[in-house]
Amino acid sequence: MSADRYPLLQRPDAPPLVLASRSLARARLLRAAGLDFTQAQALVDEVAVREAMQAEGVPVEDAALGLAELKAAAVARTAPGAAIVLAADQMLEVEGVWLEKPADLAAARRQLAALRGRRHLLVSGAVAYRGGQRVWHHVDTARLWLRDCSEAMLDAYLAAAGPAILDCVGAYQLEGLGLQLMARVEGDLFTIQGLPLLPVLQFLRDQGVLAA
Repeated sequence: MSADRYPLLQRPDAPPLVLASRSLARARLLRAAGLDFTQAQALVDEVAVREAMQAEGVPVEDAALGLAELKAAAVARTAPGAAIVLAADQMLEVEGVWLEKPADLAAARRQLAALRGRRHLLVSGAVAYRGGQRVWHHVDTARLWLRDCSEAMLDAYLAAAGPAILDCVGAYQLEGLGLQLMARVEGDLFTIQGLPLLPVLQFLRDQGVLAA
């Protein structure tokens, strides 16, 4: 899918758009919205930065924005001068503890078991650079509660969902089988998927990428 299929949506004279991420989920959201862009991997030690921020007591919202900014800045250094570089980061917090993406299905099971019956937060931050400077940022928080589901249900879910969930910090995809784990959800679906998409689209309209 490209902007050529949606000539009324993305302006032909729009500046290049670069997604500073190899995230399949974020790329899928942008493509579904009719955007044409390239992707570039940001060379940032996210784990080390995240651990340092948590040790310093940085609020989770600031951490999501800080990591997104590091990624945007890293890619912007080599992007064309007129390009808009968009980066995002998502954090999961439960009772003051930040969780990472699970390394394998066994870790995913432990994480889901720990989240059962409890509320957790998904915080998605997005930052955009243009001309080597930050020109926009946005952060949004969703609140989710997992059902206190049985051990058998967790086993069945992991067997059905498979390794694809390892790309998700929560070890679930709300747009798929992960919905079966939920008791309650408060917040924007795009934020839960890792990108506050509606504010991103408005920013791109303001920047002349999308038609107003």
